[in-house]
Amino acid sequence: MANYTRRLFLGLTAALPTLAASGTSPESAGSKRRLHPLDGLGREKIRIRDVKVTLMSYELPRNKQWLTSTIVVWKTDAVLVQVFTDQGIVGIGESSPYGGPESLKTFVEESIRPTLIGQNPFDVEYLTSGWGGLRTNYAAWAGVDAALWDIIGKVKNMPVYKLLATDHEPNPHIRMYASGGVEYAWYKRPEDLIDEALRHKAEGYTAFKFRLGTEWKNSGMTVKKYIPYLYRLREAVGPDFDLMQESNMRLTLMECLELCPVLEELKFLWFEEPIDAWAEGAIEGYIRIKHALPTVRVSGGEQLGTRFDFKPWIDRDAYDIVQPDCNTTGVTEAWHIARVANLKKKYCCPHNWHGGLTTMANAALVAAIPNSLVLELNQTFNPLKEEIFKEPLVVRNGYMDLPNKPGFGVEVIDQAARKFPYLPGSYARPNPDLPASPG
Repeated sequence: MANYTRRLFLGLTAALPTLAASGTSPESAGSKRRLHPLDGLGREKIRIRDVKVTLMSYELPRNKQWLTSTIVVWKTDAVLVQVFTDQGIVGIGESSPYGGPESLKTFVEESIRPTLIGQNPFDVEYLTSGWGGLRTNYAAWAGVDAALWDIIGKVKNMPVYKLLATDHEPNPHIRMYASGGVEYAWYKRPEDLIDEALRHKAEGYTAFKFRLGTEWKNSGMTVKKYIPYLYRLREAVGPDFDLMQESNMRLTLMECLELCPVLEELKFLWFEEPIDAWAEGAIEGYIRIKHALPTVRVSGGEQLGTRFDFKPWIDRDAYDIVQPDCNTTGVTEAWHIARVANLKKKYCCPHNWHGGLTTMANAALVAAIPNSLVLELNQTFNPLKEEIFKEPLVVRNGYMDLPNKPGFGVEVIDQAARKFPYLPGSYARPNPDLPASPG
């Protein structure tokens, strides 16, 4: 038997659509089921000419800075990846700024760019899939992967979400949820959390995800003290407004099990990343939490890079909802992750915390897959969400409608880097209101 390596398998998989290409578009392929987004898609003669990364930032006004745990976030970043072709078509994508903007730029332009020059964007899976290792590595490839899909959509004159919709009719009318809970501090006015939820409800959102707030130890906060705020929050927004608790892996297993009955009683939609997913026995801990939540779903996976990373969590039934992020996994890998989850009857609700470049890719994925539920939208102040595009993606009455345009359907404004010059350094600074860490 042949000795198939993982890389060879990915290469053979990528080649199948090319070998079977009939020159027809997915829309004209009749009743034949597509097993891959490139099935039935005629291959075009187009070559990559260059790859460029542009770093952008926006310094948040003091009254717009957000806080969580022990940090204050003073700026927002964007990592724009552009892939240029010999046909004059330019694809855009974004690598997760959490991979380190400067490191990402160096890795893409010095390591990835030389391997892509002269390649065909239609070989997207062969070129970009299966890269693990350091977060900088797979986040860097993720931005390139998205840009290649943007090119393919533009070449074929089709939205990316139609290319990705192999299992059902795409739905570009996407329910969005307000993601926040980083505007309140336990040592100041905890009621700001409730005020924020009501503000999002008034804006038309029907769901709100929130975090645990500032460092609990500093404020003497415990699960027992936290629970009354959850009751007050549910009473304020009413029974038909979906609530999601994000833990950011900050709680212990015992704290989660103490919290679970309350989340059940208050009919939360999901409990996200409850405990440290990197700790020994994490999957077993997630399973215990799931058993304590008969109706509330358990979600996670935003930091995982490939379907192979997600598979043990899915196979062992540790997640009800998988949360890849296209700026970390790439569009190709996120599509595979969603399909693996769908086989196990699990939802895929991507993590989507950054700006508009990330939203455009995650929204295309959500519009395409059959197991989507809602899509996250960061509610912190961030002009890079909308002002980076000539015609931005916007939310109206809790929904986002994707344009029926080629590629991702958006264009970056001219002189974007001049409008949003990059600011070096980490986005996070120690919260000056909290005691300095010992040592």
